Amino acid sequence: MPPSPRTIVASAAAACLLAVPTSGRAYPIDGGAYTGIGRLEVQRRVEAGELAGRKRASGELLSLADVDVRLSDRRTLELPAPDPALTRALARLLGADADRYGLALLDLSDPERVRYAEWNGRLAQNPGSVGKLVVALAFFQALADAHPEDVAARERILRERVVTADAFSVSDHHTVPFWDPLAAKLTRRPLHEGDRATLWTYLDWMLSPSSNSAAAMLQRELLLMRRFGAAYPPNADEERRFLAETPKSELGNLFAAAIQEPVTRNGLDLASLRQGSFFTHEGKRRVPGSSSHATSRELLRFLLRMEQGRLVDDWSSREIKRLLYQTERRIRYAAAPALADAAVYFKSGSLYACEPEPEFVCRKYHGNRRNFMNSAAVIESPARERRLFYLVALLSNVLRKNSAADHAELARAIHAKLRADHADRLRSPDQPASSKRAQ
Repeated sequence: MPPSPRTIVASAAAACLLAVPTSGRAYPIDGGAYTGIGRLEVQRRVEAGELAGRKRASGELLSLADVDVRLSDRRTLELPAPDPALTRALARLLGADADRYGLALLDLSDPERVRYAEWNGRLAQNPGSVGKLVVALAFFQALADAHPEDVAARERILRERVVTADAFSVSDHHTVPFWDPLAAKLTRRPLHEGDRATLWTYLDWMLSPSSNSAAAMLQRELLLMRRFGAAYPPNADEERRFLAETPKSELGNLFAAAIQEPVTRNGLDLASLRQGSFFTHEGKRRVPGSSSHATSRELLRFLLRMEQGRLVDDWSSREIKRLLYQTERRIRYAAAPALADAAVYFKSGSLYACEPEPEFVCRKYHGNRRNFMNSAAVIESPARERRLFYLVALLSNVLRKNSAADHAELARAIHAKLRADHADRLRSPDQPASSKRAQ
């Protein structure tokens, strides 16, 4: 049987993906002064021509003011019944392995005709790094609980609380960016014990290059926030005593409450979206946890609530969205060239494993025992016009296949489908309808 066009394109995409390092960055480039995230200053200087470096595509250059929640006036909107025609079209895009995918899509491009499509929307699997969305939600919930009427206090904590990486951060291979303003130099390496950074930088490290070490340090901070509340951050002696003297079982209970209660409090289903454990081996050893899982339907509901300003509150939802804004090289689903002019708000996560098999070589994202790839994205295209506006969550477990390239190709195919469905919306005002249809 000859390969399908989608398979051929996916193979080409695989070659490109293997040729470059797989790390992305987020947050609007002009957010350095507001957040204190140092590496944003590097990209700002590159864009201004003050430093050498690669400039970003148009979809990656929105300002802080441009990145906002889009559905604050539609807070009562819930997922409608699936559109049969759109669901069938998406199932065809998945091809012969369709049963190994979970896909949910909410098309908001036409506000008067919102469409929802779902394929295996309740299929659950380990979310990998997509579970860091739950860490972010729990963190912003804890900030709001401590300072419910004082956003300035929350901002001050994010900007001024400096955390020193300790044993909870061990270990991780992901590199994170370190900016030296005196030397005007950016370096990248894994997070080490003794490294110091603000909470805002740790959030950026967790959600941008997807550092497991950064995520574990934020999970450690959740324990402190749960214990000290409005008195957070504690002084160094209180912090050390609490972590050293609290029984492991009690730490486990505190952690479960800190990371799971925000899911249900924000209208999400814990049975369909749960991050149950720390992201590092040492974190798991010190604090008991549980299993983690996600479905495409519930990840999409997470994105919908973010756009509605319903994740904690408007400010928290907006900050989570800004932290997901892709402003450097894009990976996996977000790597599709068709999305170059789009603003992409994105988190992905993978988990693959191999077992011995004749004539099979285990490679990254090609697992033959499991090959989980998970993507959650908000697409606004073109970035400043948002003629196409949709939310998508995609889970897959297609064995022996390059899942990173597969998600990128599915992103292209889904975008092309929506472009075709909304051809009239994408037509320039002086372009006759017939000329667009003839292309």
